Amino acid sequence: MCRVLEVSKAGFYNWRGRKETAHGKRDAALRLQILSIHQRSQTRYGCPRIHFELHESGVRISRTRVARLMRMEAIKGKKRSNSRSTTVSALSIAIAENILNRKFKPSSPNRAWVADITNMPTKEGWLYLATVIDLYSRRVVGWAMSKYIDSDLVIAALHMAVKARRPDIGLLVHTDRGSQYSSREYRAYTAAHNIVASMSRKGNCWDNAVAESFFSTLKVELKPKHVWATRSEAQSAIFEYIEVWYNRERRHSSIQYLSPAGFEASRLVA
Repeated sequence: MCRVLEVSKAGFYNWRGRKETAHGKRDAALRLQILSIHQRSQTRYGCPRIHFELHESGVRISRTRVARLMRMEAIKGKKRSNSRSTTVSALSIAIAENILNRKFKPSSPNRAWVADITNMPTKEGWLYLATVIDLYSRRVVGWAMSKYIDSDLVIAALHMAVKARRPDIGLLVHTDRGSQYSSREYRAYTAAHNIVASMSRKGNCWDNAVAESFFSTLKVELKPKHVWATRSEAQSAIFEYIEVWYNRERRHSSIQYLSPAGFEASRLVA
């Protein structure tokens, strides 16, 4: 072994008899903690969120050290990939003004929401997911799933949010220019609930960046090893991701590395 590795026998025996340093012991303990956090996040967390989890548990460590120990364990967070567009442009007559205008940080909850649609592949065909997100806490306050991408889907997601949150008159809901959001049925629902509609500018995904970012994160962190066999199987996984993981556990850099539920709770206490 020494010959193959080009190491002297004396050097090998010297290394084998050397006592582990305090720094080495500390690194070994930290590596176990990092592995535990990474596994609890279902391998979703990268260096920034693992670093924050350690900090929250009272461990004082630099981010560069966390990154080094993660490399030693050959682990990393999940990265985003390009997503498939589900937007079908609406007629100009039904287009709302871009009132939100990228003001993604309202001062209180239920003042401004963003909504969008994405698709998830299954062996039975596409499953469409519509969501509504409160910009204040980044919480998914409404969602709906269907094999059809129509106005019923987006109305169901918005209705869930309205029923759960009971917003005041004048709530702003921002979407892209998809035909589902410009449909007569959707516009009738928003008018009946005194909701102010806002829409992105033509071909400008950045105007609805928070919704786009959520879908990108979901598709990376929820990506199964194999395509889901059925839509029902996908629905169960998406439900667990949104209600158990994303809203209540996942730390967000935009809200002080708290979960949406944790952020809302901390504001109530304050």
